[in-house]
Amino acid sequence: LLDLKKDRAMLDSFIEYITINVSEFFRNPEQWEYVEEHIVPILKKKERIVIWSAACSTGDEPYTIAMILAKYIPKYKVNILATDIDDKALTAAKEGIYPAKSIIHVPKEYHSYFTILPDGKYRISEEIRKWVTFKKHNLFSDEFIMNVDFLICRNVLIYFTEEVKEQIFTKFHHCMNRNGILFLGNTEQMIDYKSIGFVRQASFFYQKK
Repeated sequence: LLDLKKDRAMLDSFIEYITINVSEFFRNPEQWEYVEEHIVPILKKKERIVIWSAACSTGDEPYTIAMILAKYIPKYKVNILATDIDDKALTAAKEGIYPAKSIIHVPKEYHSYFTILPDGKYRISEEIRKWVTFKKHNLFSDEFIMNVDFLICRNVLIYFTEEVKEQIFTKFHHCMNRNGILFLGNTEQMIDYKSIGFVRQASFFYQKK
């Protein structure tokens, strides 16, 4: 442990080892259909929109919401911030290059945003990459982004203790705007959401009171 505190390279290697960067575009497609049908109409009513994709891994999810929003809302009204603790994942996210298996659930209407490369991988368009700002962030220790309207944090909290999860959910509530929406993953649930200050809008979706 002392070596990790002293050796930055060793710490980075340890973080890369313990973080599980498994993601894909439109993961659980029915949930993204819910976003388009029920969340986007709420966001469209706002003058400015702040979206935070926490623990974004290689960027599949923030790019997914960017593609959806591009159909309905001008880019200048939207600020999508995507964060992760893993430097290599963030570098990959900024490059926007993905294996074919990552885009298997992408609807045909969005295929034009991807270019196939000579090695068989796919690169997402610069147009969509410009929608997202990536930044390194530690959910345990760093200040949270404020005034968030839509917060996506999927399939990472399962690795935390119940005590830590409650602390993070409380911080999420604090950093969100009134009526903001929190989108969790299939592996997670917020058991005590009422006491924290959320109402359950649908499976995996919680709204700040």
